[in-house]
Amino acid sequence: MEVSASTVLALADSQPRFAMRKQHAHLSDEALVALVARGDERALAELYDRVSRIAYGLALRVLRDERLAEDAVQEAFLAVWRTAAAFRPERAQASTWILTLVHRRAVDLVRREERRRAEPLDDELVARAGEASEPTEEAAWLRFERDRVQAALKQLPDVQREALELAYYGGFSQSELAQRLGVPLGTIKSRMFAGLARLRELLDETAQEGSWRPEFTS
Repeated sequence: MEVSASTVLALADSQPRFAMRKQHAHLSDEALVALVARGDERALAELYDRVSRIAYGLALRVLRDERLAEDAVQEAFLAVWRTAAAFRPERAQASTWILTLVHRRAVDLVRREERRRAEPLDDELVARAGEASEPTEEAAWLRFERDRVQAALKQLPDVQREALELAYYGGFSQSELAQRLGVPLGTIKSRMFAGLARLRELLDETAQEGSWRPEFTS
């Protein structure tokens, strides 16, 4: 059974909303995911109703764009529908699992937008862009540094990279991360400390291999 993003939203805003709540209100999030795995669309809508506001806030923190944040949430709930059978409640809370999917979709959209902006434009568009503004050495340096950090992040273990990206791109505190990821606060601190230490090493290595710094003239 295929459910589109519009179907998810339609279910969440449909007329029998009170009946849905009455039927599913006593169920835990984990039980709802189990029902979704069996093809229960109302269970999916109830999950959306419970988690979508927090999910949207998370996506908006990462993307800084309302439309893209909505897309990330919708795509994440489609993933919930398609992969609910793979959810393991002993590993994480259902809400944490869903928010992790939202964060991954948001990060994917960020990367997609960056790739789209990096694609070569046709000659006419390039000419117009050149007329509007010329790229400065400082802007080129910032792009270079950003790419260097992103490349270093990709070399970190998944748990360290996830903690750092959620903290620095998502704006979450360490306490919030511990709650959302379902792990002790000490574990979050250890992951971030180890991740930052390794990140510094990687950035130092790339700098030694031959980075460049622009010379600005007045």
